[in-house]
Amino acid sequence: MTRLSRSLPGMPAAAPVRIVHLGVGNFYRAHAAWYTHQAPDAAEWGIAAFTGRRPDAAEALAPQDGLYTLITKGPDGDTTDVIGSIVAVHRSDEHEAYLGYLENPAIAVVSLTVTEAGYRRAADGTIDLADEAVAADVAALAGDPRAAVTTAPMKLVAGLLARRAAGAGAITIMPCDNLPDNGAAVRTVVLSAAEAVEPTLATWIGDTVDFASSMVDRITPATTDADRELVRDAVGAEDVSPVPTEPFSEWVLSGDFPAGRPQWDAAGAQIVDDVEPHERRKLWLLNGSHTLLAYAGSIRGHETIDAAIADPACRGWVEQWWAEAERHLNLPHEEIAAYTDALLDRYANARVRHLTAQIAYDGSQKLPVRTVPVVQAERAAGNVPVGGATTLAAWVLHLRGEGAPIKDATVDRALAAATSGDLPVAVPAVLEVLGLGGDVDLTAAVLTQAAAIPAV
Repeated sequence: MTRLSRSLPGMPAAAPVRIVHLGVGNFYRAHAAWYTHQAPDAAEWGIAAFTGRRPDAAEALAPQDGLYTLITKGPDGDTTDVIGSIVAVHRSDEHEAYLGYLENPAIAVVSLTVTEAGYRRAADGTIDLADEAVAADVAALAGDPRAAVTTAPMKLVAGLLARRAAGAGAITIMPCDNLPDNGAAVRTVVLSAAEAVEPTLATWIGDTVDFASSMVDRITPATTDADRELVRDAVGAEDVSPVPTEPFSEWVLSGDFPAGRPQWDAAGAQIVDDVEPHERRKLWLLNGSHTLLAYAGSIRGHETIDAAIADPACRGWVEQWWAEAERHLNLPHEEIAAYTDALLDRYANARVRHLTAQIAYDGSQKLPVRTVPVVQAERAAGNVPVGGATTLAAWVLHLRGEGAPIKDATVDRALAAATSGDLPVAVPAVLEVLGLGGDVDLTAAVLTQAAAIPAV
């Protein structure tokens, strides 16, 4: 069968590149690339995408001219749309191509989906100069501003060095990862990274570069062979990298965008002054419960979110977690109830096979922003959070080899704590790593939940 390409009848034409994206994967293609495709001025806004650690996306999408099929999996059936906003796809090591884009004044936005771990942050939120890869990149750029680098923050620094040298003007950096106040968080990382390379660059960034914040809410599972077969039948062409997703989609943005942006708001995105209320609601209610289900659900033998939420024990823990989080969201109960009711419907959609093992990736980066703040707030209020304790207990069990396999780039310290002895020793050690140490009541609750999680 013919491979998907722009030469086929009815396919979208390639727009000029105005956006550069780092870390192209299913998540980005289900939201920002889709909103860009849907925007009324899409013909003016093409995306040049670069892969992350693996070249797979470039190998899949470059022969398709960046085209891919979005499969929206509703409870009653699927719809397919060929998305044309990505017009060039590069491997992460195509550094000169990347610098060339950033030197072009037409480039208005650099967006990122590199996961929480990809920002290489130290405990204070600045760049982690103790990270060997970061240190190597800093040394390389200090010696040669066009040197090839490998870490996401230093790629941003390298691109901004090239942009300043070319006199290409203002630009927006727009992270799309699940970091609280992600625009400000990435600004801190980039400024500190620039300071380490060349202090005058940090000053130029402060004067010239806008850091937008964004919040994305759309469940996007991994692609399966069944998805590829569905596309062959629906589109009449071979797409080796379609993207399955759910009908629900929410994208909230805040930023100045001094060099311009697509009309994302006309495509359904919300442009607001403050992303934080939307972000915290989503981070605690959706991402926090996803994390609970990923660990506790997989330990209880559930491969997917729909199976986990159908387990009365898992659903009960999720509802406890939601009640704990609601006490600290400062939003009307009616709004939160409507959101969690919708989450139950979304989780129960068996057509969206969201794997618990996939959600379990990088827990050492996720728990500190999804789980720990609610637990700390509950303890400060004098409560012992059973829902939060369940997530903590399930993560300890996960680190001890139960449930989903460990895939986590920054887990070494927590893993050592979790395997330091029997559970009465391991649990306090892991809580110490998370900044929750020395709390006798919380430790007891986590130990109780660790015994309750495994299926009988």
